[in-house]
Amino acid sequence: MSIAADRLSDPAVRAFVTAVNANDQQAFRAALAPGATMSDDGTDRALGEWADREIFSSHGRMDVESEDDGGRSLTALYSNDTWGAMRTRWTFTVEDGKVSRFETGQA
Repeated sequence: MSIAADRLSDPAVRAFVTAVNANDQQAFRAALAPGATMSDDGTDRALGEWADREIFSSHGRMDVESEDDGGRSLTALYSNDTWGAMRTRWTFTVEDGKVSRFETGQA
């Protein structure tokens, strides 16, 4: 059973997931703190390039299965046109109501 994006506990994470699922690049950028960083499977990536490839040009979608750490740690079924669906984990660092870093990888 999944958790609807609008029911996620942390407002910054909620905005992030909502933007991903709406394929809304403007809302995605608005959810991020200036200079936000990220890693994928333990390797730091250029966030803009990664988001374009893994989310926006490939229609990425997060179906959140569970949340921990006050909503800043998620397990989700992530799917896109490139890789299909896979179970993933996401951890978020939030500063001043924006995501300043996220780390994702296979769960």
